[in-house]
Amino acid sequence: MDGNTPPQTEGQRNQTAGLFDEPLFQDSGVRDLQQVGVIDVGSNSVRLVVFDGAARSPAYFFNEKVLCGLGRGFVDSGRLNPDGRDRARATIKRFALLAQGMRLSNLTMVATAAMREAEDGAKFRAQIEHDTGLRMRVIDGAEEARLSAQGVLTGWPDARGLVCDIGGSSMELAVIGDGKVHSTVTSSLGPFRLQQVPGGKKGLRKHVDDILKTLRAQVGNHHDALYLVGGSWRAIARLDMERRGYPLKVLHEYEMTIKSIRKTLDWIDEHSVAELRARTGISNDRMSLVPLASRVLRQLVHVFGPKRIFVSSYGIREGILYEQMPTALRARDPLIEACSFMEKSSARIPGFGAQLYAFLRPLFRSRSPARRRLIRAACLLHDVNWRAHPDYRADACFDTATRANLGSLDHAGRVFLGIALMYRYKSGGLRPRIREVAGLLTEAELDDAKTIGRALRFGAMFTMDHLSRAGELRYFPKKAEVELILSRPMAGLYTEVAEQRFRALATQMRATPKVRVARAVHNSKGSAGASCGSGGTSSSGAPSSG
Repeated sequence: MDGNTPPQTEGQRNQTAGLFDEPLFQDSGVRDLQQVGVIDVGSNSVRLVVFDGAARSPAYFFNEKVLCGLGRGFVDSGRLNPDGRDRARATIKRFALLAQGMRLSNLTMVATAAMREAEDGAKFRAQIEHDTGLRMRVIDGAEEARLSAQGVLTGWPDARGLVCDIGGSSMELAVIGDGKVHSTVTSSLGPFRLQQVPGGKKGLRKHVDDILKTLRAQVGNHHDALYLVGGSWRAIARLDMERRGYPLKVLHEYEMTIKSIRKTLDWIDEHSVAELRARTGISNDRMSLVPLASRVLRQLVHVFGPKRIFVSSYGIREGILYEQMPTALRARDPLIEACSFMEKSSARIPGFGAQLYAFLRPLFRSRSPARRRLIRAACLLHDVNWRAHPDYRADACFDTATRANLGSLDHAGRVFLGIALMYRYKSGGLRPRIREVAGLLTEAELDDAKTIGRALRFGAMFTMDHLSRAGELRYFPKKAEVELILSRPMAGLYTEVAEQRFRALATQMRATPKVRVARAVHNSKGSAGASCGSGGTSSSGAPSSG
């Protein structure tokens, strides 16, 4: 199995049918996902995940994992671990009952290396199916690699490079790019198997190195980016954060450099499992596999030589959903879809975010597409924390952006979005805990996030069904002027507080505020009108009209 790709499976031959009994997405225009579940029976863990929310960026309605260790001791016995069988059986029964109680629209159970290779795997599968009435789909290594890679594409639509998924008994590689999964290979480089390799550290290093070079011959080594999937990799990434003193403890899309990961692997070698557990709180069952996984990662980086390493919390379970998505659904932006769903479910006026973005967009025409994407997300999220206590609303906004399940958003983007939303409700400086995380941004990025927050704060003053009826904004960077053109019927919306917020926005933009009222009913092209003097308002705060 070392580097050898198995023949095409029944699942691959019938890929269009997917792993679900009934298609999840029969309509490519679907926006919301009903609750669907996946039971993932791995060599080390058994997990139930129930997805809900935006179809393109599903949230975790329920997520429970038990480290059963089905594959522990497999190399010696060729059979499933007896204690692991008992724990897995009880866990799967529990998950089946939970799923029944949740009335899920769909539930899929998949099993990987331990179940497909153990001589008693078929018998245990039959026992589970008898217990639960559910079908257990045992997939081969190539299928496992493909689904894990699709999970990465769920969060990173533009991802390009090499996906590496490590489990307890196997390790899979897949090449991704252009929204597709290309070559896939599987290997025996799982920590349970490596526990039995003879020859000490030298023997282990040679064993791992030989297999990786065989894999490299099949998938190539010209991969600038390496995407890591699997609990052991996430544990190592969490240790990298601990060693570095990294402030944002979000594993998904966490980026590590080659230099940093090598320092962390050395650091892991210098500490006992107990010491590492005490630093991070990672479970003993998980941490016990970290030393072996670390040796694999060290050689993986050496053999393939990636320039950038990313951690993905998305894997086989998310890949099963991606399997079901029509092309049109896959093409949507996961971040915008997630933010739209959050607005729909939590904002006071769902749909206002799109109008707010259209209203503010003239101020940010010179921004890059990536920055305008974050501004659009901020507009969608600007009101989702309105139920929080006013004294903590700004903090709640920041935490929503930095902690929520938002795909296709790197750590700097999370912090940028969080600070922009924070200034939607806050006019003062940063709290100490936020200041620490804000160090992930440059001063220029912090300034821009504050500008966007000021714009959100001002735009929210015109909350209504059709923001375009209130007026429009214009920005003249060469003249350093920002202009508000109010429609005559809605001019009464611009009073003292609105004036203060508009001035604050202009000051943040280092521009002079101008306000005028259109002579005729406002339209999308604007109307001629008399401009006010410096500051753009009368002493009462009301705009002058032409």
